Amino acid sequence: QVQLVESGGGLVQAGGSLRLSCAASGRIFNNYAMGWFRQAPGKEREFVAAVSRSGSSTYTADSVKGRFTISRDNAKNTVYLQMNSLKPEDTAVYICAAALSPSNRGSDYDTWGQGTQVTVSS
Repeated sequence: QVQLVESGGGLVQAGGSLRLSCAASGRIFNNYAMGWFRQAPGKEREFVAAVSRSGSSTYTADSVKGRFTISRDNAKNTVYLQMNSLKPEDTAVYICAAALSPSNRGSDYDTWGQGTQVTVSS
């Protein structure tokens, strides 16, 4: 399996930006589609975005479309989530995950990172 470590979270004011990174180690990174999910306190885990193995196809949840962009660099074994125009409701733990194909269903992902906290103040 691949191991995943997220970074880049933090505290930001509403309207600001953050870029999250998820570094992968272990098996060949470009064998996996990658996704970002988030979970806020007291809420269920929510799909944010996914990217295909090559990076040529991306999928984004309606709640973040136009503000968040997922990308990957297979040479660096890293997937990114660029988050712009952040809102207080984006506050959550952001978690990256690996799957055989891009999907918005958490059950399709078999490897998960630990997550990184993003807090957006109003």
